[in-house]
Parts: sequence; structure tokens; C-alpha cells
Amino acid sequence: MKQDLFRKKSISAMIKESGDSGGGLKRTLSATNLVTLGIGAIVGTGIFVVTGQAAAQYAGPALTISFLISAFGCVLAGLCYAEFSAMIPVSGSVYSYSYATIGELLAWFIGWDLILEYLFAVSSVAVGWSGYMCNLLSGWGLELPPHLIQSTFEHMAGEGWVFTGSIINFPAVFIIAIVSSLLLAGVKQSTLINTIIVVVKVTVILLFIGFGLSYIDTSNYHPYIPENTGSFGDFGWSGILRATAVVFYAYLGFDALSTAAQETKNPQRDMPKGILISLLICAVLYIAVTTVLTGMVNYTELDVDAPIALAIDRAGKGLHWLSPFIKLGAIAGISSVILVMTFGLSRIYYAIGHDGLLPRMFSKVNLKTGVPQNATLFAGIGCGLVAGLFPLHVLVEMVSIGTLMAFAIVCLSVIVLRKTQPDLKRPFRVPWVPIIPLLGAGICIMQMVSLPWSTWMRLIIWTVVGLAIYFLYGRKRSRLNEK
Repeated sequence: MKQDLFRKKSISAMIKESGDSGGGLKRTLSATNLVTLGIGAIVGTGIFVVTGQAAAQYAGPALTISFLISAFGCVLAGLCYAEFSAMIPVSGSVYSYSYATIGELLAWFIGWDLILEYLFAVSSVAVGWSGYMCNLLSGWGLELPPHLIQSTFEHMAGEGWVFTGSIINFPAVFIIAIVSSLLLAGVKQSTLINTIIVVVKVTVILLFIGFGLSYIDTSNYHPYIPENTGSFGDFGWSGILRATAVVFYAYLGFDALSTAAQETKNPQRDMPKGILISLLICAVLYIAVTTVLTGMVNYTELDVDAPIALAIDRAGKGLHWLSPFIKLGAIAGISSVILVMTFGLSRIYYAIGHDGLLPRMFSKVNLKTGVPQNATLFAGIGCGLVAGLFPLHVLVEMVSIGTLMAFAIVCLSVIVLRKTQPDLKRPFRVPWVPIIPLLGAGICIMQMVSLPWSTWMRLIIWTVVGLAIYFLYGRKRSRLNEK
């Protein structure tokens, strides 16, 4: 039985299975498409929502340090992702890499973790989209009923879960339904829409940085590192560390890129470019926006769903003209994140279903559009329910811990595969192995440790459910078991 749990898929067999037609998926994406997909996925809620909450709750103006640490960790993990995505150009991301390096049980574990990561990523971004949309509509004199714009449940410190009285966060559910419909139309159409949105939102962000510089009040930077309250994670250096773990979520997008390897024209050459270029561009934008935002508004006032909109409104008449553009840019930008993340989640379902660890209905591809139809529908329905029922801060923490675990496993898997299969063709190689992978894994684990215990408890419960599914269903129906 132990051998069954750690059986591995052959890398050559995985690539052969993808075949010239991508195992049913069509190879249509170029390097430029990958970079815009990466920016589309990364730049969104991280800038437009999480920056304000992380500054107000954990780090203050020193959130820029948190973004720098996260960016460094992401570059290290990104190098490891680049090696794997060029070497194993199939859908499934870390799940597929783990299946080839550390065996089926751990591959299932990380695949189940990826489902957690993407499910809560899409849901949290949709909640952020809802906040900006309601803010925009309010500015136009349109107010949605309170019981249709809030989560059904809230988690209160010391009280646990409480019912808010709201029916559902309808705008969050609505945008997921729209995005899922676009994805069902085909990859080419989705990519074109994403590219247009990326141009719009990057332009808006540059406008905010450029014009916002004139409205910075340097007194808002004092104290740059607010004094710790006596609890770990509440400001001070421990707050910077906790904020680092939370804003790590903001860099999630390049992970989604690796799920598109099986739909890339030249993955060996273009996947590393797409991952690293999009990551570096977004890191610079994040740090610049955080600097301007915490300079325009005192960090104590930024614990809102739409912090950049708040900063523009506080600037007064001088920037009043920019307010609708910022809000529209935020809405468009967050929409592209939802699109790319839902794309990634559907490909995770596709890959796991193809291997038999989940029902094989998920691996069914529409011959006309080249889209895994059932996987995309299931992803949209699941994300819509979670987004409508649960609050933003709980969703963000769950995404962070899932992301950090995935990144740590990728970093360590590079070392394992270098030892066990040193002669494999590697179009892109991580330099200074094992130093860079170990450093990347160490930064990720350090940030995981800083997250609240309640987040770890939810991860443990999710893991137990996942292991039950594997032993009761997946292990017997695995394609490797059939062989």
C-alpha cells in the first residue's frame, strides 16, 4: 500500500499525454499573452483592497517593507515555478509537478491545497469587486439593499461565526457568473478581454501614483513602524511579518500562469518569461501604490474595502475628476483577476479529473471551444457560493496559507528532482541550487507561521476532508491504479 501512495507519473508520459493537441486543450497562448495574463491575475485586490486592510491592521506605513519581503520570496518561488513549467509543460501547476517528483498522495494533498487557494482567491477578489462596485454606484446615487451587498456570515474575534442578517453578497456572485460565462466561450476570447482590461487598469494605477504624489502628507509616515500593541502581529516588526504573509496573497497570479502551460505555444521558452516579467512589473507597482496610499491617508483609516477610492475622495476637488476613473479601473482590474483565477481553478480540476483522483467528468473538453466545460462550471458555482457567504478577511487569510504552502513545496521539489532525475532536460534552470529553493521555502514557511491559529485550524479541517476523499475515492480510481 505504501508503494501505491507514493507512485509517480513519468514526466515523459505526462508530456506525451498532452500531445500535439494539448490533451484536448488548444495551444494558443504566446509570451505576450502570458505576461498580460500574469499582470491581469496579480494586479487586482492586492492593490485595490488588501493594501488598506494590511496597513490598518498589521503594519502601518511599513507595509512597503512587507511588500518587499513578499516580492523577494515570490521571485525565489517564481524561479522554481519557471524551471518546472518549462520542464513539465502540462496543466495542473504544482499538482502535476508534485505527481512527477514526490508521488500521488502528496500530489493529491497539494492539488487539494491548490483548490483551496484558487477557490478562496476568486471568492475574495469577487468580494473586493463588490465593495468597489457598491462604492461607485453610491457615488451615482444608486444604493443596493444592505441585505444584498454583505456576506451572510461574519467571523468576530472572541465570538466566532455570527449571522449578519444579510441574504448574500449579490454583486460578488454576479461578477463570478459573468466571468465564468466568458471563460466558457474559449481561451482566445478570454485572453483578448483580459489584455484590454490590463491596459486600462495599469493606466489607472499609473495615474493614481503620478497625481497622488502631490497629495502626500509626510506626517502620515510617522511612525513609519507603529509600536507593537503587545500582541504578536499587531504592528511593530511582528506586524510587518504578519502583513507580509497576508499581502503574499497579492502575488498569487503568477502561480495561475503555470496552469496555462498546456495551452502555450512554446512553453519551454515562454513560461519562464511570462512568470518572471509579470512578477517584477507587479512588485514595482505594488510598492509604489502602497507608498502613495499611506502618504495620502493615515494608515488607521484604511481598513475599508476600497482604500484607493477613499484616498482619492479625501484628496478633495483637486483629484475629484480622477475618482470615477480609479473606481472603474479598480472594477475592471479586479474583474481580470477573477477571470484568470477562475481559469486556473478550472485547469486544476481538469488535471486532477484527468488523473482519476476526482470524477473524470472534470476532464471533459468541449471540442468546439477547447474549454474544460464541466470543470469551469463547477469552479464558477463553488466560487460564487463562497464569495456570497463569507467575509473578505477570512477569505484572504485562507488564500495566503494555501499559496505559501504551494510555493514552499515547489521550491523543495526542485531540489528533490535535481537529485533524483539530474539528467532531465531543463530549458530553464534555477541558479544556485539548493540555496535559492531553500531560501524561497524558508521565507514561505516563516510567513505561514505568522498567520493566526484560526487560519491553521481551517487548513487542517480542509486537509482532513481532502484525505478522506482521496482514500475513499481517488486512490482506487487513479489512472496509475488502473495501470
